[in-house]
Amino acid sequence: MIVCLKRLRAGLAACAAMVALGACAAEVAPRADFVGRIDWPRSAHHLGGFSGLEVSADGTAFVAISDRGGLVRGQLLRDGDTLVGVTQDPPLVLPDDLTRPKEGDWADVDVFPMDAEGLAMDADGRLYISFEGFHRVTAYDTALHAADLVRATAFDRMIGNSGFEALAIDPQGRLVTLPERSGRLTRPFPVWRYDRGSWTQPFSISRSGGFLPVGSDFGPDGLFYLLEREFTGFAFRTRIRRFDLGEDRVLSEETLLETPAHRHGNLEGIAAWRDSAGAIRLTLLSDDNFRGFQRSEFVEYRVAD
Repeated sequence: MIVCLKRLRAGLAACAAMVALGACAAEVAPRADFVGRIDWPRSAHHLGGFSGLEVSADGTAFVAISDRGGLVRGQLLRDGDTLVGVTQDPPLVLPDDLTRPKEGDWADVDVFPMDAEGLAMDADGRLYISFEGFHRVTAYDTALHAADLVRATAFDRMIGNSGFEALAIDPQGRLVTLPERSGRLTRPFPVWRYDRGSWTQPFSISRSGGFLPVGSDFGPDGLFYLLEREFTGFAFRTRIRRFDLGEDRVLSEETLLETPAHRHGNLEGIAAWRDSAGAIRLTLLSDDNFRGFQRSEFVEYRVAD
C-alpha cells in the first residue's frame, strides 16, 4: 500500500508538471502590440452587427458592412497613434432584393437575404460582399448595381450559418475566402479563390483549438491576415494568424495574437495597413449581434516585426 501511495504521488506530480508545461506551450507570445480602442455607439450609425471592414492605405478612411446589409463609410480620428474618435456618413442600406434568389430550391427558403458577412474592396473601389444562408459573393459597382459572382456547387453543401465570413483580395486581384466551419474539429478550412470567372479550392488552412475564421485581409506586405474567434460560452477570445500563401499551398504560418476571454468583444472585421512609422497596423471591428449588452468597437494592434 505504501508503495502504491508513493507511485500515486509520483504520478500526480508528473501529471501536474505535464499540465504546467502544456499551459506554457499553449500560451502564445504576442507578436502584435495593443495600440488602442474606441467605442462606436449605436446612436452614431443606428445599425450594429458589423462583420466586414476595409480601411484605406493610410488608416484614415473606412467602410464597414452590417449583417443586415447596412453600409457605412467614415473616418478614423487619431491623436498620434491613439484612436480618439469616429465620424461617419449616413448609413446606406443595400436593397434586399438585388441578389435574392428568384428561382430554384432557395427561392422558398426563409433565409434573411442580407446576411452580409465579409467585405473586400478592389483597386478600383468596387466592393465585394459575402453572404451566408444562400452562400455567395456579390460585386457592387454602386450601391444600386450588384451582380452575383458564379457559385461553385460545393457552396450548397456548406452549413447554413457558417459560410464565408472572411473575404479578401490578394495582390494579384483575386478574391480569397474560406468558410467559418470546416465540418470537423480536426479538418482544415478549405480556401476558395475566384479568378477569371470561376472558383477553385487550391489548398486549405489548418484548424486548431476552438477558433473559427471570421475576417481576413491581405496586408501591404502581401501576407494574409486571418482573424479568428472563439466563443467560450460566456465571452469571446480572439486570435490573429498570418500566412504566406503560394499558388497551391501555405508557405508559412505564424500566430500574432491570442487574447484571453473578455479582452475584447466579438471582433469580426479586420483591415491591415502600414502606419507612418512603417509598421503593419491591424484595425479590427466588433459585431454587437444587435444586443444592448454587447458593443461595436474599433480596436487596433501594431505588428511587432
